[in-house]
Amino acid sequence: MAVPEPPEPRWVKLLDQSRCIGCHACTTACKSENEVPVGVTRTYVKSVDVGVFPQVRRAFQVTRCNQCEDAPCVAACPTQAMFRREDGIVDFDKGVCIGCKACMAACPYDAIFINPEDHSAEKCNMCAHRLDVGLEPACVTVCPTEAILVGDLNDPASKVTQVINREPVQVRRPEKDTRPGVFYKGAHQATLDPLAARRPDGGLFAWATQGAMDPQLVTAGHPGRTTSSAAALLSYDVPHQAPWGWRVSLYTWTKSVAAGAFAVPAALAFAGILPWGNAAALWAVPLLALAFLALTGGLLIADLKHPERFWLIFARPHWRSWLVRGAFILGGFGAAVALYLVAALAGLTGARQVLAGLGLPLAAAAAVYTAYLFAQAKARDLWQSPLLAPHLAVQAALAGAAAMLPLLAWLAPRRAVTADEVILAAAAATHLLLAAGEITLPHVTAHARLAAEEMSRGRYRRPFGTSVVFIAVAVAAPWIGTWAVPFALAGLLGYEHAYVRAGQSVPLA
Repeated sequence: MAVPEPPEPRWVKLLDQSRCIGCHACTTACKSENEVPVGVTRTYVKSVDVGVFPQVRRAFQVTRCNQCEDAPCVAACPTQAMFRREDGIVDFDKGVCIGCKACMAACPYDAIFINPEDHSAEKCNMCAHRLDVGLEPACVTVCPTEAILVGDLNDPASKVTQVINREPVQVRRPEKDTRPGVFYKGAHQATLDPLAARRPDGGLFAWATQGAMDPQLVTAGHPGRTTSSAAALLSYDVPHQAPWGWRVSLYTWTKSVAAGAFAVPAALAFAGILPWGNAAALWAVPLLALAFLALTGGLLIADLKHPERFWLIFARPHWRSWLVRGAFILGGFGAAVALYLVAALAGLTGARQVLAGLGLPLAAAAAVYTAYLFAQAKARDLWQSPLLAPHLAVQAALAGAAAMLPLLAWLAPRRAVTADEVILAAAAATHLLLAAGEITLPHVTAHARLAAEEMSRGRYRRPFGTSVVFIAVAVAAPWIGTWAVPFALAGLLGYEHAYVRAGQSVPLA
């Protein structure tokens, strides 16, 4: 009788916080073993002071990658630089990382960073190179209290398996349904939940002034709990960089202009309002759309830490990633618009109409795919709204109508200008209603509520408030004409800036 082969190992980690003394030996051993530069860390020990004087104690949490069974970083990575091994370890390949930071945005645990020396994404991989040769991870070997254990979950004799199966253990953020492979025993909820403790007054504590006032840096702790009698006070944390900055905000704006500048005039042409032979339909529409599409592509490439590797998105695409899908959508849209321009130069009206019919759904897809890209950032709760896709379509109509209005006023008949002004006003009003719903309707999670508050009343209230005023002016487009254009475009840019930044402002670790 054949003996069945043993199952493939499923490596997991057990962190016994009842044993942790906060010595940071795991952090230093990890840095030494993996040559992690100063300023970033694969693992660290967060501490929270729990209780009210004189009954106070310090609780620790070893913070690192959670080796998820359904890893959001793997799904979001466009080149499969992040991948899950058969033994359950989520590993990375720096040779194909393009530095898009999609994995950082997707991780619900803020466990991934860009190495400042090689500009590639990395994180804890359980010292896979050591496990592969029968050694324990560096952090396990140096822990003086055996607070860190690694074992095979498929081995019933493993100490880790026995503890997980027989004793109460916890995982971080189970509501994200990532099925983590890192389990905590004896951890205090104030350390597991990044919002359970309050930040010290002024936000300055054990890591002192290392960029504390930089709006791109985020630390744990509930920003709204400032009472001195709070029973949990964050005492040590490391700052985390919000992965996506101004280039992503600007890219959502330029993409809206590109999509809308083609879709709005094409719709007017199909409706018989803008003549197909008009100069605006002939050359202004494709040139404006192509110009802003080129800006969009340039911004996306410039935001990569390895811009010279951008071609890997097309050479080894990971189709689960919406960054890949979006790149092909933008490429298809750009090809349709370019062929439209060629047909216009050749005087082929019928071909232009066919290409416009093909370009309209591609323009819509280009406008809304970012909603799915943002949704892959599973921990950014503000971005999980089912209304984000239609909102992006409205923004494309707003941006396109505004960008085209001066050209139509110059080249097109009055009825086309009037129709464009009505579209601009309607899109502006709809945008304001959707934005109002975003900040006034109750949010399901505290993360989404806090992000909305940061946008409307917190750090980003100025660009958000300015955007509301400016876009409200654009509602009057049928009466003020082209004067509405700068208000509409500037207002939309301010909203994009506030929305993208606020979505990343709530701590995850």
